[in-house]
Amino acid sequence: MAYSRILGTGSYLPPTVLTNAMLAERVDTSDEWIVSRTGIRARHIADEQEKTSDLALKAARAALADAGVAADEIDLIVVATTTPDMVFPSTACLLQEKLGVHGCAAFDVQAVCAGFMYALITANNYIKSGMAKKALVVGAEVMSRILDWEDRRTCVLFGDGAGAVVLGESDEPGILHAKLAADGRYKDILNTPAQIAGGKIQGMPYLNMDGPAVFKFAVKALSDIAEKTLAEAGVSKDRVDWLVPHQANLRIIESTAKHLGLPMERVVVTLPEQGNTSAASIPLALDVAVRDGRIKRGQTVMLEGIGGGFAWGAVLLTF
Repeated sequence: MAYSRILGTGSYLPPTVLTNAMLAERVDTSDEWIVSRTGIRARHIADEQEKTSDLALKAARAALADAGVAADEIDLIVVATTTPDMVFPSTACLLQEKLGVHGCAAFDVQAVCAGFMYALITANNYIKSGMAKKALVVGAEVMSRILDWEDRRTCVLFGDGAGAVVLGESDEPGILHAKLAADGRYKDILNTPAQIAGGKIQGMPYLNMDGPAVFKFAVKALSDIAEKTLAEAGVSKDRVDWLVPHQANLRIIESTAKHLGLPMERVVVTLPEQGNTSAASIPLALDVAVRDGRIKRGQTVMLEGIGGGFAWGAVLLTF
């Protein structure tokens, strides 16, 4: 049986930084209010000319370079995004063209903040089944484009960015076990309900969120799926070297770590300077921790994320 392993990681953050103090000049909020409720101090915002595929391209090139893999060796591209360049073609196809490669399978996955989990597990199954040997998996978002900048409940939370991994065929397990879940009954507590019809936008085109309801659901769902993933893999909690969670809210991250019995020193947190970058947050955090030397080859890592849908998932891997 073939297995898959992460060969390289990469990420990209737009250079424009929007701090809490700068936000407080635009909306009724303050640094203290934002930090105390979320842990966020700043976020990166894409320039007007930057598209999701542009962010994805820079993260992808960094991951390919780290893996020592040429773009034309990739035979699968999966992009997780909820903010695509256009209705169609997919952002993955646009990324493929920008990478200068042709013919390999390329498609998008839409599971919002859980998107990278869904994309990574999809690519893993392609490789395990023999349908691909090297996959480029990207999470990329320009969440700033769907925010109401007068709504302090939501505009303070999100940022833009992209993260990527190259996943390759291996004789030994890299990805040890994974689980995905979804429950559409909770669709109304986190959504952007607009649609295009007759050449016009119908419905609200901004992100809408019931914060307390999201918090309550996320804490339980993430704790449960992490424990089930470990149990089904036959791996004890004390064998997990690092938790790389979706970067949405510091209190959610702390609660999840507590349920797993992990000290915060073994949790990768990039939230304060990046905000919630949706599908990009997990690969962004992973790349940061790999490049600064915290996550090392051979260590056991748990990735997990949750987003609108609700959709959520966890991946246990040997890096």
